[in-house]
Amino acid sequence: MRNIKLTFTLLLFTMLSTEFALAQDWPQLNKYKEANAKLETPAPGEKRVVFMGNSITEGWSNHNPEFFEGKPYINRGIGGQTTPQMLVRFRQDVIDLKPEVVVILAGINDIAGNTGPSTVEMIEDNLISMAQLAKANGIKVVLSSVLPALDFSWRPGMEPAPKVIALNKMIKRYADENGLVYLDYFSAMADAQQGLKSEYTYDGVHPNKAGYEVMAPLAEAAIAKAMKQKQPKGRSK
Repeated sequence: MRNIKLTFTLLLFTMLSTEFALAQDWPQLNKYKEANAKLETPAPGEKRVVFMGNSITEGWSNHNPEFFEGKPYINRGIGGQTTPQMLVRFRQDVIDLKPEVVVILAGINDIAGNTGPSTVEMIEDNLISMAQLAKANGIKVVLSSVLPALDFSWRPGMEPAPKVIALNKMIKRYADENGLVYLDYFSAMADAQQGLKSEYTYDGVHPNKAGYEVMAPLAEAAIAKAMKQKQPKGRSK
């Protein structure tokens, strides 16, 4: 009984510490602050790419690190984040790094309500704001579809699949209408129920190594397409 009480106390302390830290740094600007400071300005001819996202982006470096090896790819994913948090840190974690391209993958945690209730329209608004900030600073934009999901282990019963589909339609429409590259992970990874194929995930939401291996060539093709586009008006290269 004593061990159970101790474990519960430690768990509660960890949860409260995490909540306190987030309250002090809600967008988690300190997560990559030191790493960003160490990054040098891109060398002449370097085609830097920043991946902005949540745990699906962050986990890519853990489950499929070879995707990033030997390439000017920078992972700026933060687990659990929603689009308003990413929008706040977008200048620090994307614009200031002076990439040629940004690959944005976000929205599933908004649907889960991680930082409060959110409509698909609200999510789209934040994604549009990030895209506009990138273009205004001469950065080419890849907007990714949200990956399929039938349920959330941390917040069951929310039935996210219809919202994911609706959001992806909005993202694609905006990308098409504004000359941005739309990166469609969903079509390659969805099962018959519009959830994430079991062979590509370990929890129904996050990709495993096989999932990232499906995503990798799709991302590479989208980046190559974006690289060929005319440089947006903004900072000079």
